[in-house]
Amino acid sequence: MVLFPTAPLWGLLLGLALVGGCRQTTSAGDLPLHWPTQPAPPLRGANPQLWVALADRLPGTAVAGGPELTLELRAATGRLRLRDGAGLDKQADQFEIRWLREALPQPFVLERQVIGPFPSYESAAEQARLWQLKGASPVLARPGEWEVWAPLASPPPDGPVRQEHQEHHQRWRPALVSKAAAAPQLLQGPVRLEAPGGLLWKGVRYPGPFRLQADAYGSWTLVEQLPMETYLGGVVPHEIGAGAPPAALIAQAVLARTWAVANQRRFQVDGYHLCADTQCQVYSDPTQAGSELRGALQRSAGQVLTWKGAPVAGVYSASNGGVAAGFEEGWRGQALPYLRAFVDGPPAQQKRFPLPLAGEVALGRLLKGGGELYGQGHPRYRWQRRLTAAELTALTAPEALGPIKELVVAKRGPSGRVQELLLVGAAGELRLQQDQIRRRLRMLPSTLFVLAPEGPGVWLLEGGGFGHGAGLSQAGAIDLAQRGWGSDRILQHYFPGSSLRPLKTLQPQGSP
Repeated sequence: MVLFPTAPLWGLLLGLALVGGCRQTTSAGDLPLHWPTQPAPPLRGANPQLWVALADRLPGTAVAGGPELTLELRAATGRLRLRDGAGLDKQADQFEIRWLREALPQPFVLERQVIGPFPSYESAAEQARLWQLKGASPVLARPGEWEVWAPLASPPPDGPVRQEHQEHHQRWRPALVSKAAAAPQLLQGPVRLEAPGGLLWKGVRYPGPFRLQADAYGSWTLVEQLPMETYLGGVVPHEIGAGAPPAALIAQAVLARTWAVANQRRFQVDGYHLCADTQCQVYSDPTQAGSELRGALQRSAGQVLTWKGAPVAGVYSASNGGVAAGFEEGWRGQALPYLRAFVDGPPAQQKRFPLPLAGEVALGRLLKGGGELYGQGHPRYRWQRRLTAAELTALTAPEALGPIKELVVAKRGPSGRVQELLLVGAAGELRLQQDQIRRRLRMLPSTLFVLAPEGPGVWLLEGGGFGHGAGLSQAGAIDLAQRGWGSDRILQHYFPGSSLRPLKTLQPQGSP
């Protein structure tokens, strides 16, 4: 999630993704870093319009490994209206678009320095910030995993960097298939799509309108344009659950709105604000919001959580396992004053389990004996996993470590979460840090665990929580709401020192 925690860092990150056309340069003669795009408009007003990607990097990749060469756009009810950038205007209940490879009149050449890949946007943003301090003008991109790009003339960053030179002789173009036409008709982007009765996409109805637009990688994105408050109706029930108590729903709505505002530049290089999956906030059909959720959205309408006038890093996870993480425990980056580690329970429990939980014994006591901590209703509040040497050897095949011999916790954070996990093989070792751990070992619900050998080549992990554990614990918020806490008190509990502020009073984050 994009982070603008303090005024200095806010100002630095605001400049990271300033993207214009294809000829983005820092000096004469520089070649472009990416295919031409234009950033989405900044969010303004009390209920700004968000651009959310429903599908990216189209034509995409099929299960068999080849591209999906047909895109079907179907009206949920009624008719669709399609208009492209060259003036084509069509109406139908569905459209079939075919992806064609178009030859370019001359090669399109890209050059850049690249650092990455990174397991998360947050870690990539921190490296971009450090590179910017050296005098570079980096942008953040996600061609597959997150990367940071800068012109070849940029000063070198700290750490590994590679240079990329690409010559493209073709690019993907959408073409409209019609029974009345002998051949598909090439479309000029952006392609605008109106759907008064909604668009049926992957079995879900979305209200729209929509755009089919080019991205930074030579591919295309299907983008929905919708008001913030409508968007939240499709986020909150999929994040915390529509059946959560009203106070928890309100707290989640405030954070989802705050996160969207703070993250509006996350995909600026591609020309939209946010995605619809777990790389952002899970978003689906907003028209299914029930009365309780609609009431929570109305009671929190336009409110964002701020620190010194700027949106907080409004992070949240399903369960913190009874102890909240500091921001710096989950991602590379500076500690934030409102996101510090604490035992998520009554004062007596905080006294019983003093931080830091730096050792296996102290953390083990909390995992086995935290009977009065908040959020115990979550199914992964406590969990066990067994990892085998064979499994770890297969997962580390790219590093050619050989058979894994040892699994060692090399460092813990104040909340007890594993900061560094060392995998020692017969031919080498791999040190996973912070968000790399769960990105590589996807079977782990969290990094809050103790481990011990259970036999030759087998390790038992006993842990708690689901997710990174920083910010709001959704299970904790539900528990606190059931205990009678109001939404403001819940937000203060997880973001101490923050304050609510109307979105319309915030300074817009730049202009396109």
